[in-house]
Amino acid sequence: MKIDRLIGILSVLLQEEKTTAPELAERFEVSRRTINRDIEDLCKAGIPIRTFQGTGGGISIMDGYRMDRTVLTSRDMQMILAGLRSLDSVSKDRYYEQLMEKIKAGSSRFVSGQDSILIDLTAWHKDSLIPKFEILQDAIENRHQVTFRYYAPSGESIRTAEPYFLVFRWSDWYLWGWCLDRQDFRLFKISRMDELKETDIAYELREVPMPDLSDEKIFPGQISVKALFAPEMKWRLMEDFGPDCITEQDDGRLLFNAEYSDMENLITWLMTFGDKAEILEPLEARDKMIEIIRRMADIYEVSI
Repeated sequence: MKIDRLIGILSVLLQEEKTTAPELAERFEVSRRTINRDIEDLCKAGIPIRTFQGTGGGISIMDGYRMDRTVLTSRDMQMILAGLRSLDSVSKDRYYEQLMEKIKAGSSRFVSGQDSILIDLTAWHKDSLIPKFEILQDAIENRHQVTFRYYAPSGESIRTAEPYFLVFRWSDWYLWGWCLDRQDFRLFKISRMDELKETDIAYELREVPMPDLSDEKIFPGQISVKALFAPEMKWRLMEDFGPDCITEQDDGRLLFNAEYSDMENLITWLMTFGDKAEILEPLEARDKMIEIIRRMADIYEVSI
């Protein structure tokens, strides 16, 4: 969590006239050598930090340099704090909560009123997600490879990857990294990872392209779907696809038109509606639904 620590150190330097490397090391629970490297990184980023050796020495930001908080409104600060609070939902040690208190202490006149945005990033797998999140953050900071068992529609496999980014998208968390098994960058769904471990094998940073997170890239429309839904299912269709895919019929039923990326996922999705949905097109999907219904009837010993 190096970037978090750098933000924290900068916050301390903006609020205090002077501090020392041992004080920062104790506050952020790292070694003095790590703090010295962090100070070097802040200097490289253009922050004018000066250090003094000996008695009365320490670390401070050069006179005359202060973050111009006049460009930040109270609403701006509320948005910043909302972002930090959302990250705290996936933090094991409540680090971001501590960072929020530091920012509030130096910006009290900009933080007023009640919170208006609450974000929980834990998705559906909070208990299992946070330990994985901590392992991946440490591995990214240490530039260590990770290994894990991965469960995909094509089957399970043992993977080794160089981790680069943790990505929150489509209500779930993903790892963007270089897969040594596939020799390419891959987006791994963290909830599908098991037996996740940080190794002691270091890796050299690559030229890392940003992942294409567009719906068109991840969920390319390949299958034109037409189906009829019961009126009470409108909320589901609105939630999953939005209003543009729905046309209300004279009998009250909802005609659904949309593009779907995968036949198997389409069938699975339709099955969650039970008898509240009827697939019209494509005919292949309709035939598959009939076949599944017949097999289910055999399991439950029901004649149809």
